[in-house]
Amino acid sequence: MPRETGRKLVAQNKRARYDYHIDDTWEAGLVLMGTEVKALRAGRASLVDGYARVKDGEVWLEGVHIPEYLQGTWTNHAPRRPRKLLLHRREIQRIIDKTKEPGLTLVPLSLYFKDGKAKVEIALARGKKSYDKRQAIAKREAGREMQKARSARLRARAGGGA
Repeated sequence: MPRETGRKLVAQNKRARYDYHIDDTWEAGLVLMGTEVKALRAGRASLVDGYARVKDGEVWLEGVHIPEYLQGTWTNHAPRRPRKLLLHRREIQRIIDKTKEPGLTLVPLSLYFKDGKAKVEIALARGKKSYDKRQAIAKREAGREMQKARSARLRARAGGGA
């Protein structure tokens, strides 16, 4: 059986980049049950309400929804159970030091398989104010308008006018 290589995205938290300023990111392994792995391989997970926290010198992922595996039996997992994250001791210590600052939190950005192993990208994030969000929306809209104008100009130059 050939080994799986590369990165297969399972879930992404697009809202996190909108709601938070991302300061630092880490890739962490996940301690999962068998049915959780099967549900993830089916491409089903939600990071929307997820967050990470440090408890007793360990980092835990909480609020992430991995639905029950449909073909699972009585050994099925609880969809929103806390899951332990696997990080190096130095990384955990750095996370502990950084999260002591007020206003910083740990949020999951993406959940994926890398070389056959389930990984989660967590980020140290600071919440955005509403005016920061409005600026982000305005910047995104301006970028879209510029792209539309650029593509329209290229179509006109190529002689393919509407």
